[in-house]
Amino acid sequence: MLILLGAFTAFAPLINNTLGPILGLVAKFFDCTQAEVNLGLTASMIGLAAGQLVLGPLSDKYGRRRPLIMAVALFFLASLAVAFSTSMEMFIALRFLQGFGGAGGIVISRSIAADNFKGHELMTVIAITGSINGIAPIVAPMASGAMAGVAGWEGVFYMLAAVGLLMAVGTYYLRESLPDGRRTGRPLVATFRLYGTVVRNKQYILYVLHQCTAEIILFGNIASVWSILSHYGYTDQMQASMALSVNGIFIAIGAGSAAKFKKATSGVKASCVGMIVLSVIEAVVLFLDLGFWPYEIVLCTLLVFMGFTLTASTTMALESERKQAGTASALFGAMGFVSGAVAAPMVALGNPVHSTAIAFVAGATLSCIFGYFALRQTAKSTASNI
Repeated sequence: MLILLGAFTAFAPLINNTLGPILGLVAKFFDCTQAEVNLGLTASMIGLAAGQLVLGPLSDKYGRRRPLIMAVALFFLASLAVAFSTSMEMFIALRFLQGFGGAGGIVISRSIAADNFKGHELMTVIAITGSINGIAPIVAPMASGAMAGVAGWEGVFYMLAAVGLLMAVGTYYLRESLPDGRRTGRPLVATFRLYGTVVRNKQYILYVLHQCTAEIILFGNIASVWSILSHYGYTDQMQASMALSVNGIFIAIGAGSAAKFKKATSGVKASCVGMIVLSVIEAVVLFLDLGFWPYEIVLCTLLVFMGFTLTASTTMALESERKQAGTASALFGAMGFVSGAVAAPMVALGNPVHSTAIAFVAGATLSCIFGYFALRQTAKSTASNI
């Protein structure tokens, strides 16, 4: 089950990280600018956000399995259709649907984990699935670059459709984790009103904001990889694939090792300190143009601390809203992709090198502010329960 849950959470990097290495090919095929192609990345992240907001509450009402099957089927069909795009507008629209379908795997897999595990055990499970998920950012860019070399950019989406088909088979064998007696039992409209309940939970919403602002760093890196590498003289699509794969290793290290902290709050504290310090160092490296390797070394270290956040803040958020796990997981995941949708065009403005530096510092600073208040709220809640 853990392997399957980890694979479902990998839909996001599969959708996003496979696009990075082929941005140049797509721009050439549709005769458009880099910024226009980045809208394909923005569209998929909006789809990933919207899909979670819809499918999360539906899984609280109808159970986990049926919405998951529908979502995986949509991912398969949309991935196949993207390869037949005849215009940039069609490409962007289908990328949205691809993201919407992939969102089901992400939000429902987190909900299944919350259905079955609690406390440090939940944090350990999230760390394990995060490590499995971390394989995708490593493999996806390499596979994308290799497939593009053989079958063009369209081949990348044939590959994603094949993955969707395999995941559909896996979904068939997945057991229902939310029996009838534990479902909301509310009318459909009332089910979506659960968002009002979770938003009013200060502790939950602060951890949501802590992680989603940290993910500006993650998605800013994905969207800027081609521009950064080109700036330093690396213009081959396989070089972009290698860079994203190496970065994915360090995200997986951070997400997996976060379970070593005895408390999830300790992981949040460590991530805050590390992200703010390293993002500032990275900004100095980029503005002073100190070269590719200083940039890459600092980035990889920064991504380890961001990986701590992916595990620790997810654990704290789900623990604070266990009764509506699907809805809570949906809003939690959606907010991260909203940040990604903002980060993608942000790093393409003006000088992409400087824009990326500013995005990193802004994301880390906001994440640390929200993390500080989230930890304070947790301390208050713990004290009031003693």
